[in-house]
Amino acid sequence: MKKFIETIRNIFMIEELRKRIVYTFLLILVYRIGCFVVIPGIDPTLLANSALEGRAQEGLVGLLNMFSGGAFGNASIFALGVMPYISASIIVQLLGMFVPYFKKLQMEGESGRRKMNQITRYLTVLVLCIQCPAYLATTHNLIPGKAFIAINQLGWSNFTFNLVSTIVLLAGSMFVMWLGERITDRGIGNGISLLIMIGIVARLPYALMAEFGSRMSSTTGGLIFFIIELVILFFVFVAAIALVQALRKIPLQYARRVVGNKQVMGTRQYLPLKINAAGVMPIIFAQAIMLFPILFSNWDATRGIAAALSDYTGVWYNLLFGLLVFAFTYFYTAVTVQPNMMAEQLKQNNAFIPGVKPGKKTAEFIDDVMSKVTLPGSIFLAIIAILPAFAMVLGVNNQFASFFGGTSLLILVGVVLDTLQQIDSYLLMRYYDGLMKTGRLSGRSGM
Repeated sequence: MKKFIETIRNIFMIEELRKRIVYTFLLILVYRIGCFVVIPGIDPTLLANSALEGRAQEGLVGLLNMFSGGAFGNASIFALGVMPYISASIIVQLLGMFVPYFKKLQMEGESGRRKMNQITRYLTVLVLCIQCPAYLATTHNLIPGKAFIAINQLGWSNFTFNLVSTIVLLAGSMFVMWLGERITDRGIGNGISLLIMIGIVARLPYALMAEFGSRMSSTTGGLIFFIIELVILFFVFVAAIALVQALRKIPLQYARRVVGNKQVMGTRQYLPLKINAAGVMPIIFAQAIMLFPILFSNWDATRGIAAALSDYTGVWYNLLFGLLVFAFTYFYTAVTVQPNMMAEQLKQNNAFIPGVKPGKKTAEFIDDVMSKVTLPGSIFLAIIAILPAFAMVLGVNNQFASFFGGTSLLILVGVVLDTLQQIDSYLLMRYYDGLMKTGRLSGRSGM
């Protein structure tokens, strides 16, 4: 405990780090306040216990509501949050794999990154122009008509209300994106990922209290079962940390260099390949695919494939879900990890893998190693993806079960590790002890 208090004191003794942490907390506070500001023209008192709030607790919609910290179910001005920006980023990354222009931008370094960021912002606006009217149509169907006071009391037409609300939702999402970028530039951690994590953490107390109340109302062993759940949750977090941190290090040798009249021996370093290079994206893709058949309203959800895909705790649903996560892990790894580019960069830096020829052979070697290490990573990721279903089968309520695995767990672990790694680097630069006893803490590359 004394070591922990000393570390906290060291953190606030570094002026730059202290300012960054305070700045981050202030922007997070702004974000959380905005999550409770309802769209103008809607009576917030009539939103409680509405169908919108009920829909926001299940399926992919429940996932979006969790990412937005409950703003989706509150009909907030931040209802769409950063998810349109995430969608646009995924599209741009996929274009970088298939479109030559985007491939060229990826090779241009910092200038290419700025251009791709600008394209992502424009694409985010386009995505919002589609999602905002769709969200408003959903609110009209799920919220009582008398809740729309702008239409009932102020005499607005449906078109006027939808147009104004679309502008408000679009501006709200762009403001959230701006908050995330400010946190990345002047705060601590990856801003976009941090806002998503805050939205998830904001739902944890409600889920924890609901589970505690459910267990305490049980007639036998309620408190004991609740403590067992917390212990299991702890070990699940440990396993998720191991998945996020796991690396396969490929040894690198740098060629000898001539500096003045001396010949300097090449240094020996490592090329780290992550076991789970795809992050949480395979689970997000798989959940979106699993939702498609259920969207057809003419399907009978009590028979056939529709019934199997509607049962989130069923064997067939989780088997198919796990297989999709497994397949998308390989697909997204192939999109994000590019052995040819890595081999070219090693060649330009006069680095080589011992026993492997530079160029094509190096790219083939990296691709072969990446394929092998992705196999256990994809299996482990598929297991984590279906853990919430096992938790629900064992009697855990839906909200609390989502923290036993899936997207929320991996985002929590990854973002926290990344933020701690940045704080750790500031401490080590000022010759303070790091957050860990070894003084080293590996992070992740963001969402």
